Amino acid sequence: MRWRIALAVGKDDGVSAGVITYPPEVERFRGEVRAWLESHLPTGWFDDGFQMSPEERAAFNAGWTDTLVSGGWICATWPTEYGGKGLSILEGVVLAEEFARARAPMRADFFGDTLVGPTLLQWGTDAQKREFLPKILSGQMSWCQGFSEPNSGSDLASLTTSAVLDGDEWVINGQKVWTTQGHHADYCFLLTRTDPAAPKHKGISYLLVPMRQPGVEVRGITQPDGTAEFCEVFFTDARCPKDAVVGGVNNGWQVANSTLAFERGMSATVGYRRFAEEFDLMLAEARRNGAIHDPLIRQRLMAYWTKIQILRINGLRSLGATLEDRKDLGVVALGVSNKMFWSEMHQRAMELALDIWGAASMLIDTGPATGSWPGALRDRRRDGYPASAMMSAFFFSRSETIWGGTSQIQRNIVGERVLGLPKEPRPTEKS
Repeated sequence: MRWRIALAVGKDDGVSAGVITYPPEVERFRGEVRAWLESHLPTGWFDDGFQMSPEERAAFNAGWTDTLVSGGWICATWPTEYGGKGLSILEGVVLAEEFARARAPMRADFFGDTLVGPTLLQWGTDAQKREFLPKILSGQMSWCQGFSEPNSGSDLASLTTSAVLDGDEWVINGQKVWTTQGHHADYCFLLTRTDPAAPKHKGISYLLVPMRQPGVEVRGITQPDGTAEFCEVFFTDARCPKDAVVGGVNNGWQVANSTLAFERGMSATVGYRRFAEEFDLMLAEARRNGAIHDPLIRQRLMAYWTKIQILRINGLRSLGATLEDRKDLGVVALGVSNKMFWSEMHQRAMELALDIWGAASMLIDTGPATGSWPGALRDRRRDGYPASAMMSAFFFSRSETIWGGTSQIQRNIVGERVLGLPKEPRPTEKS
């Protein structure tokens, strides 16, 4: 009942109901961010139907990162001594909210800005922070994540890539897979086994490994759409310095969990927006083509709207737990279950989108152009991929219950660690 009352309070944007206000000083900061965006984004950006030509878009993209740097908005929550603004948690939330509201791009260096940078701030030595953080912030250094292996995906702690100390260097051997942007990265934050005799969670270390060296081979994994964003990486006597360990030798599992927490927590109060935008697009098409008169379509649309509101409120709950520095089992369950919730919700929603558009879903020009359909990764028509932006979003949704932890593993975590249920039986080897 409490959340239903909150939803009835009012509307702040699109389908998002319930007005949330932060402390006055944080709302003043919101005004500063909003004013900066309004003065630095292209003229007409906030007008209905605003579009840029391909040339204008290219020029904007080329200069926008420098504009963000001049405004101090990249990694703005980092301490000032490392180039950030030292924003508070709430100020960082407001910054993300205002950029999302304006649909203004923040620099998309996900692995550096969002994952390894915050991990170094929490676990890194002073020397590591001085070496890497300025280069991450300036964009001089790009990163990839070396966690998953061919036989160690969901059960990540079973990884076998090894690092053996040889004088002042670690010698690394093994294979990683699904390494996004591995072919472009300068460095990899890599999980390796440094003590094979220890229990599997206890013998892992978190290393910072140069990618551009002998002994590192990167192979693109070609996807059905012709792209090769994901890679497999082979390490054959590759090396990194002895002091490239983050958080201490054999403490990599705890450090890696911090990295994953940054990944899942970065969009607590804005992650719902892309789903809200998709809902609006679906609703508009259902009204246009008459699908809205189908009671099952109406019911499914309402179910999607309701789940978006639950996701939004759960984001606020996560924010509240962060502000209170709570780490109890309820908070763990919320973080894990949120990932299951939105990924499974979105798969059902994209199936709904296909049903709303019907047979026209198979046409390359179905649905809004890229830039309007939030789930589309890129302009598929421009790149020669024979699917609309909406269909591209549908295809991508199929992967969402796998990456970042499969739904099956997330359910095991909730059952075993939160509810205290017996552990899942392990297969026994036949004699």
